[in-house]
Amino acid sequence: MTKIISIHSFRGGTGKSNITANLATMIARAGYRVGIVDTDIQSPGIHIPFGLDDTQIKYTLNDYLWGKCKLEAATYDVSSVFTTRQKTSWFSNNKGKIYLIPSSIKTNEISKILREGYDARLLNDGFRHLTQQLKLDYLFIDTHPGINEETLLSVIISDILIVILRPDKQDYQGTAVTIDVARKLEVPKMLLVVNKVLPSINQEALRNQVQKNYNATVAGILPVCDEMFQLASSDIFSLRYPEHAWTQTVSTIAKQLTDKQLATKLYKEAR
Repeated sequence: MTKIISIHSFRGGTGKSNITANLATMIARAGYRVGIVDTDIQSPGIHIPFGLDDTQIKYTLNDYLWGKCKLEAATYDVSSVFTTRQKTSWFSNNKGKIYLIPSSIKTNEISKILREGYDARLLNDGFRHLTQQLKLDYLFIDTHPGINEETLLSVIISDILIVILRPDKQDYQGTAVTIDVARKLEVPKMLLVVNKVLPSINQEALRNQVQKNYNATVAGILPVCDEMFQLASSDIFSLRYPEHAWTQTVSTIAKQLTDKQLATKLYKEAR
């Protein structure tokens, strides 16, 4: 059965899409079939680190929601990330798959969504169909920041909700709202990830503070790093920098999303 994982943040700019892309890639790296859906329709972007540009995208999630195509037509196999990275040719024997459903980055289509909306229930119908057709082991949903109908529907069907926040007072306040909603919806498992943490901050103290404030597990604390800014979302960070501390933390988070068998595979890959 497919495990559905929603990645959410109350505010934009938390690094949600980047973390989603890297978690999905790391799990696919262990040999699993992984899907990613970009439901951040108002500000899409997860296709960028996978190298998917306008010339390669014929249909998007928007087209499916407006009845212009089946969801399979808007699904792209981006597993080539494992074999096109010169610094990581040792991924070439990987048997995992990554499928991505991007949202449109065209201004007129984003405006149409904002103006006319869509039937958000089609998202969940599409998710169920897609997991069966592609025989997915994991489905990642990159949600739109804040609380809206599409986010609530995604959270309801999720096995795991990951909430991304920064060490910022506005993020702290918004995260409290998100967690309260998730608990009312009875999400089976919820994890917090603190991103963009300065090296000078005591991570253990920060972890204890966040866990105490929200009574929820902090799955990982990701540091601010120069390499991330230099990469500028042009690639999958964990493939470009497999030995980096950031990547190792993402690996730790990925293990908490999986069963014992996959956790063992991830451990072996990280060695």
